[in-house]
Amino acid sequence: MSRCPICRKPSLPEYHPFCSKRCADIDLARWLRGDYVIPGDKAHPAETHDEE
Repeated sequence: MSRCPICRKPSLPEYHPFCSKRCADIDLARWLRGDYVIPGDKAHPAETHDEE
């Protein structure tokens, strides 16, 4: 059985991979705050081209 990545309780199918809506919301908040970062080079701003 898989475990919830937040609290390590057994995950439930309706909230997979989490055990509850609470843990799913905690994970979402961490993403929105920027706590999780995907490693890599910083993105360069897109070049803008003026069309006339």
